[in-house]
Amino acid sequence: MKAIILEGINQPLTYTDVEKPTLQAGEVLVKVKAAAFNHRDYWIQKGQYGGLRFPSIQGSDGCRVVESVFDEENKHWLGKEVVINPSLNWGSNPNTQAKDYIILGMAQDGTFAEYVKVQARLLHEKPAHLTAEQAATFPLAGLTGFRALMTRAAAKPGDTVLITGAGGGVALFCVQFAIALGCNVYVTSGSDEKIAKAVTMGAKGGANYKTENWHKEIQKMSGGFDAIVDSACGEQFEKLIDICKPAGRIAFYGATLGAFNSGVPAKIFWKQLTICGSTMGNDEEFAAMVKFIAEHKIVPVVDEVFPLAQAQTAVEKMARGEQFGKIVLRVD
Repeated sequence: MKAIILEGINQPLTYTDVEKPTLQAGEVLVKVKAAAFNHRDYWIQKGQYGGLRFPSIQGSDGCRVVESVFDEENKHWLGKEVVINPSLNWGSNPNTQAKDYIILGMAQDGTFAEYVKVQARLLHEKPAHLTAEQAATFPLAGLTGFRALMTRAAAKPGDTVLITGAGGGVALFCVQFAIALGCNVYVTSGSDEKIAKAVTMGAKGGANYKTENWHKEIQKMSGGFDAIVDSACGEQFEKLIDICKPAGRIAFYGATLGAFNSGVPAKIFWKQLTICGSTMGNDEEFAAMVKFIAEHKIVPVVDEVFPLAQAQTAVEKMARGEQFGKIVLRVD
């Protein structure tokens, strides 16, 4: 079969022939139609990720049809269009992942290939209103955003919510989820164009974080925030403390700007704030997310679709931060 192989750190993604996966107990073989990039794939290519194994087939997101199964009990999946939960081995504790937790695409071969094998328990039927390219976008990024927004930041209808870094995949899913939930949504971005696009999606407004007093601007337009979902941290994190309402919640799932300074501690304890980290999500949250997407007819934002053979070109675009939404690979 054709696949995208990463041979080592800082090596290009190579389109080549590899052996088709062989199934074992509990596994099914999915013929992939579309797969999506995450920043995780770029970080792996640059060696900025733990547990690296080379050569490897990356890709955590995929959608297509189940072609074969190992066990008779899983025959009902044959021919069905599915999405794959990439959150492997979460474990029995819904609050945190187990020690042997991994994500599809590293260390287990992923979806940047014509076929991928996974445990049948990780399959979910594709929401009927989505194309394969749209459905391929949400497993990893959607799950990350769903847990951060719904579980960790505990957003609820009527809340005023801030999503930072609108334009990236996880952030845009948070925007869509929060709007569908009935929240008043605001965004930040370093691009006025991306803020304008978020507003067309239903956000109430936004501020460019490259301006000096962006936090005062968005505080004035929003009145402050009940919940904030952040991916940057860094020196600007203390501004999130300032614009959070009393009893507000801040969840962060990334730190692209590095270590944060939370500012004056008294602001946190006097305002009774909750600050928490979040990553990926458990099996129940994935199922809840798929149901939420289907019920609210959420359509993921696809930035561009590349042929599988052009994976290196696609990841270079992602590295430049030019995308608004998800970058997808078309496999067939």
